[in-house]
Amino acid sequence: MKTIVILLDTLNRHMLEAYNNQTWVKTPNISRLAEKSVVFGNHWSGSLPCMPARRDIMTGRLGFLERGWGGLEPFDVTLTQKLREGNVFSHIVTDHYHYFATGGENYCQAFNTWDFYRGQETDPWISRVNPPGLTETTYGQTRSQYELNRKTFLEEEQYPGPKTIQAACRWLEENQEADRFFLMVEAFDPHEPFDCPQHYLDLYEDDYSGPRFDWPTYGRVSEPPEAMEHVRKRYAANLSMIDHWLGKLLDTMDQQQLWEDTMVIFTTDHGFLLGEHEWTGKNFMHVYNEIAHLPLMIHVPGMGSVGKQIDSITQNIDLMPTILEYFGIEIPVTVKGQSLLGLIDGTKEKLRDYALYGMHGMTVNLTDGEYTYLRAPAREDNHPCHVYTAMPTSFRSFHGVVDPGKIEVGRFLSQTDYPVFRIPTSQEGSPFKFSKNFRESLLFQLSTDYAQVNPVQDKELQVFYEKRLIEAMEREQAPAEQYVRLGLEDSPN
Repeated sequence: MKTIVILLDTLNRHMLEAYNNQTWVKTPNISRLAEKSVVFGNHWSGSLPCMPARRDIMTGRLGFLERGWGGLEPFDVTLTQKLREGNVFSHIVTDHYHYFATGGENYCQAFNTWDFYRGQETDPWISRVNPPGLTETTYGQTRSQYELNRKTFLEEEQYPGPKTIQAACRWLEENQEADRFFLMVEAFDPHEPFDCPQHYLDLYEDDYSGPRFDWPTYGRVSEPPEAMEHVRKRYAANLSMIDHWLGKLLDTMDQQQLWEDTMVIFTTDHGFLLGEHEWTGKNFMHVYNEIAHLPLMIHVPGMGSVGKQIDSITQNIDLMPTILEYFGIEIPVTVKGQSLLGLIDGTKEKLRDYALYGMHGMTVNLTDGEYTYLRAPAREDNHPCHVYTAMPTSFRSFHGVVDPGKIEVGRFLSQTDYPVFRIPTSQEGSPFKFSKNFRESLLFQLSTDYAQVNPVQDKELQVFYEKRLIEAMEREQAPAEQYVRLGLEDSPN
């Protein structure tokens, strides 16, 4: 009995054939995996972006209402901890460098063993006291550190994504006689920058001749249409590259007949805007479907559900209890997600009525599969809002350093007696200054407006979803201030 989780970062659901048979993007090996799997059609993110999503996966509960980017907390009950207690060996192979930067503590270290491949994005790897100048005219952005890193990618096999998949194949070969293991294969691709060998871009007949554009900024589209078409093809090319190497992993699984005794989970942390809604990137705008509606495919040996599509609402917090149940390990009471095995074997019709998702201090969002409700902060200053954490690290930084006199310490979280810091997020340098980009709450009907371009103007319906949002936040033990911040006056708090 074994489990393999394959997580590709920044994977756009609508570009996969399993979800869109009209797509122009070439991912034959993801399609090959879908043919062996149950495909989930109503799977949603939880906490966003990268590290918050991983904390959800590792703890089985949403964290974005109390904290944003950061490491695993000392009070977190984690998947790897429970696997170890259940005598399941865990290993992660990854090129996701955020795990090893400030704000990514304790994730890889919680596995029995881990393996890391360098060079993605601004991973501080290749060291030069005097970095190269950036004189080339570009759209989007370039970074000196990545220019140093990418010079080491002389052949396709030397790119970090392919190296990660090759390492996973080696690990399976070296442990092919083993049982009761959990392998997490996590490739940063197709995350930006969209860099890959030219022959993948040639698949898309790209004839762009303008300034270099492989790394979009997170903001409003300012580039001309031909540049946007080019960057979409670059994303597709990067995705086709990692899909090719995914095929090598599937080949290894075929050779070892792992499909007979191994659960395989394929998913992502979030999507990415490539011009939709006139934005590129994520984090700085509403959490549109392109960002929050995610692919999920699961192969469970012996359940006979291959090719089935499940449209019940699921979330990333459901992965932890699914893996624990598969191994016969008791699910901790701290877990808010639910195992997906009942949906797969047909003993359950649904797990929940709605999914709650978002980024700390920004919008709080809800979907029931028919509508999406994107609730914006009620005030421009985003008050009141605090980070609750015992480890005050964030994205390459620390919380509270601007005005430490405002930090409090206490037992503020209902799910633990562990004391935490309560740190205001409204001080200078806070990432939540970007809330000006989503000051208006929006309601969309998915069946008639999946692209989310025509907000529903129905006050009675909006009030209905406000109440549903309150119910969902209660279930997730949201801090009382979140109801105030969002202007939810009917809050029970």
